[in-house]
Amino acid sequence: MQMDLTAAKTFEERLHILTKTVAPFPERAAQNDFEGKFPFKNFEELKKIKYPALTVSAKYGGQGISLYELVRYQEVISKADGSTGLSIGWHMGIIQDLGETNRWKESVLKHLFDDVKENGALLNTAATEKQTGSPTRGGKPGTKAKKDGQYWVINGRKTFTTMAPVLDYFNVTASIEETGEIGFFLIPKSKVGVEIEETWDSVAMKGTGSHDLLLRDVKVDGDSLVEILGSGQKRPAGWLLHIPACYLGIAQAAQDYTISFAEEYSPNSINGPIIELPNVKQKIGQIELELIRARHFLYSVAKQWDESTDDERSKMAPELGAVKVAVTNSAVSIVDLAMRIAGAHSLSQKSPLQRYYRDVRAGLHNPPMEDMTIPLLADFAIGNQDLKKL
Repeated sequence: MQMDLTAAKTFEERLHILTKTVAPFPERAAQNDFEGKFPFKNFEELKKIKYPALTVSAKYGGQGISLYELVRYQEVISKADGSTGLSIGWHMGIIQDLGETNRWKESVLKHLFDDVKENGALLNTAATEKQTGSPTRGGKPGTKAKKDGQYWVINGRKTFTTMAPVLDYFNVTASIEETGEIGFFLIPKSKVGVEIEETWDSVAMKGTGSHDLLLRDVKVDGDSLVEILGSGQKRPAGWLLHIPACYLGIAQAAQDYTISFAEEYSPNSINGPIIELPNVKQKIGQIELELIRARHFLYSVAKQWDESTDDERSKMAPELGAVKVAVTNSAVSIVDLAMRIAGAHSLSQKSPLQRYYRDVRAGLHNPPMEDMTIPLLADFAIGNQDLKKL
């Protein structure tokens, strides 16, 4: 019988269990992508080994794994299936962040974390709306929350609700009618008025099930208002490194497939397989260079986060944004190079490369976006000129 991850004693043991668990994911990924289906079986198996509980804080009886360990696992899952990796990554990162910041009421956190540990309950934030676009750009939610005695009544529609088919909790942003503030409301899927409308028609990350969340007169108790969005500077979020980890995993899958293809493909115009051609080796070397560079960047910043104080973490926004942009762009370049090696074969529906190509491009639109990160880095560089002269 396979041990679950919470019973494993070391990182190596957990990595072995996870690698074995995700072994069937690639084949399912191809089928789910072709049929536009959500990977339910993958989530059942991740729950079976208690993967969703790994980031529960030690204070609440969990493993409280490090950010470095989390992104290592996320790369493994995403190499097997990018949609599953990106989806579960949101839950894993949010749970880790909540445990580190303790910004919600203790009783609410305890109930949530117990559900995650015991039942593999899954959570994601629902903040994006069609009218406002990405919440990172400051749009005020059209979703409304109105006070009704000791309860709140919430109405609205959210888009891009990743992992919607299997979520147990939605952390929903809403404008509070009485005060004009923006609140986060923790809403169980079991509440009357909660509905998922299957709208996800993206050609990238088809298996994320990022459907619309409809909230029609959803009535929740007072404790469901878990947080008020502050007006101050937003805290850097180390857990968002799960995003570049996902695209790094897809890029690694692209390299693995391409090398296998090049070792086997032998047109009669040459003697031997194409992997022996200098131009093919050149491209494989370029891919390896990009992978090494991206991996070292990602994991060094993850370790820096783990080893930093709260004050030091508050200054890490430039590094965190730079990692996401750099690794995602590397992943796009890697898949492009892999497709150049495979040639027209890469455009076949039977080739995973065409799926990798579509999926890595989704990373360009995950937060933080490049057009926000580059100006931030410019301000950081300009503001630190005096320090550089020391």
